[in-house]
Amino acid sequence: MCGFTGFVGEVSNPDTVLENMMNQIIHRGPDSAGAYTDGQAALGFRRLSIIDVAHGSQPLYNEDRSLVLIFNGEIYNFEEIRVDLVAKGHVFTTHTDSEVLIHGYEEYGTQLVQKLRGMFAFVIWDKNNKKLFAARDQFGIKPLYYAEMNGTLMFGSEIKSFLPHPDFKKELNEKALKPYLTFQFPVLNETFFKGVFKMPAAHYMTYENGKIEMTRYWEPKFNPEERPLDEIVEEIDSTVRESIKAHEFSDKAVQVGSFLSSGVDSSYVASVLKPDKTFSVGFAAKKFSEVDNAKELSAELGIENISEVLDPEECFNKIEEIQYMMDEPHSNPSIVPLYFLAELARKHVTVVLSGEGADELFGGYEEYDESPSMKKYKKVPSFLRRPVASVASALPEVRGKHFLMKGGLPVEKTFIGQAHIFEEHESASILKPAFNDAPSVEEIVMPVYRKNPNEDDLTKKQLLDLNLWLVDDILLKADKMSMAHSIELRVPFLDREVMKVASKVPSRYRIHPENTKYAFRKASERALPEEWSKRKKIGFPVPIRLWMQEEKYYNQIKETFESDYAAKFFDQQAIVKLLTDHYEGKAKNQRKVWTIYVFLVWYKKYFG
Repeated sequence: MCGFTGFVGEVSNPDTVLENMMNQIIHRGPDSAGAYTDGQAALGFRRLSIIDVAHGSQPLYNEDRSLVLIFNGEIYNFEEIRVDLVAKGHVFTTHTDSEVLIHGYEEYGTQLVQKLRGMFAFVIWDKNNKKLFAARDQFGIKPLYYAEMNGTLMFGSEIKSFLPHPDFKKELNEKALKPYLTFQFPVLNETFFKGVFKMPAAHYMTYENGKIEMTRYWEPKFNPEERPLDEIVEEIDSTVRESIKAHEFSDKAVQVGSFLSSGVDSSYVASVLKPDKTFSVGFAAKKFSEVDNAKELSAELGIENISEVLDPEECFNKIEEIQYMMDEPHSNPSIVPLYFLAELARKHVTVVLSGEGADELFGGYEEYDESPSMKKYKKVPSFLRRPVASVASALPEVRGKHFLMKGGLPVEKTFIGQAHIFEEHESASILKPAFNDAPSVEEIVMPVYRKNPNEDDLTKKQLLDLNLWLVDDILLKADKMSMAHSIELRVPFLDREVMKVASKVPSRYRIHPENTKYAFRKASERALPEEWSKRKKIGFPVPIRLWMQEEKYYNQIKETFESDYAAKFFDQQAIVKLLTDHYEGKAKNQRKVWTIYVFLVWYKKYFG
């Protein structure tokens, strides 16, 4: 695991510029550094030693040093690919997974990405042909950003690495704010920094003669197969176990642990992995801690659980640091405990396994299911429900509005993912006019929906989440918060072999009258006590609602809302009212307030 950065383009003092860029991401790789410059390209690398600790430094080269590689991630099937490459005459100088990429590119070209099982973002510079090749893993586990400015292409694991480059122009992307207020995460391909883009998941890129070409090499799909439930459950369990074993791989000197909440996903991982230590954090507020449950399961498994109870003071003190590490504003409250969880784990281990991805693959979110009352309502003929939904959509925010809309409109009109903070008209009412010229929610979600017009509603929701929510919320915070503390986080459910199995599960075994991700839970019973496999998802709860009703934090947020820089973006009277109504108990505005507050903290850090 590591971080990298670099550029293609001429600049005076390229070695100094590259070193300054690398220093911005030293947290991603504190063990060593490596650099390559040739007057046309510069590639820099920060290393966290996991595999072949003694010989795994980068950049890496092919035999004649015409190709140069920098790589972030892990390739779990590198040994079998290596066997094929050695048989074809390639000469290896290390035992790392990294070297498979450079020889693999020599041998297979762009088809290399189809062979890889793992999490990765990498760049290969072909100095003879003056061509750059870059790729990102199929789920988007590892981040990769790029920007083309003043004739220079910059690329890297984090946007902040671009800041020292003399050709980088730091400018706010005004179109990013309004969608963020609805989705809670940076949902556009162009980031909050104008001209800086995320390479999408499951894509590779070439850059030659000043031209960027982007190609998608994989697309998530579901192809259900009718089979006995026992057969499905057996295949899920055996594949999950194999994936966890593959994700455990590391140098003997590297310690591996596991994050553990009270949910079935992380519990399944911990029970199969059986690491020496599991790690948990929570809050003192009632119903905002999973520590006791995590300790209970760890004791039952004979594993040491290391936990910590967080207080609001330390959380508020770190919000600026957290948003700096995220690169872009991100208001999922679970980022806060995740930051402290990674910090806690890094005191003991270098690698942790976690449970991200099971909900998207196997149908775990409550939003994928329908309430009993909704099921009853949908027995009303659709020709009656549709006009009622149209009338409801025009109403102000009143009780029952969203129920009637959801019951009468197609899923494409009602589901945008797991977070829905501000309605678009609400965002428009609090934003200054310049920030209302932005892509609409419909323009963001419909490209995914249009690719899957014939799927059932459940599958449509899963595919939307796999393309948006998973990549830019769940996985982005997992990468940034773990790497903030120089710890490698691995996600064994987000594995190409597990995806193959998940794609075959019929909808009724994803969402079942008994529970969500039904077949997956049945599989987990082979490793867990039954009560654990049936636990309801809590989702890293954070008591921001309570914090904002404390005078100290109310005043802290209010001061931010009344600042000169807040006036650039918002109707200050309107946002202070959101905060005060919450503080006085007139409304539950905690998510709206938090989303605005986090953006302003981020903006002050990067642009203040």
